[in-house]
Amino acid sequence: MPNYDYECEKCAKRFEVFQGMNDAKLTDCPEPGCGGKVKRLLGTGGGIIFKGAGFYQTDYRSSSYQAGAKAEGAASAPPAAAPAAAPAAPAAKSAE
Repeated sequence: MPNYDYECEKCAKRFEVFQGMNDAKLTDCPEPGCGGKVKRLLGTGGGIIFKGAGFYQTDYRSSSYQAGAKAEGAASAPPAAAPAAAPAAPAAKSAE
């Protein structure tokens, strides 16, 4: 369950509440005697961090899919360029 940040619009008190995603938002300030309205602040949250070359390509794909993707990639790759040949030297004239 995530933590949500709230701020009272009357007393400007900021606080954090641990509540479920489906729980209703808070509307009243918990500070005794305040009774002001609160608003939920936008937070960055924990987030998911993806590292590496791509989790879906290696973790969730079958070996037959990977083999097909490899074959398709090789077929669509441009052909390798042949090394350039050195220009032919002019033939030497033979003395007659």
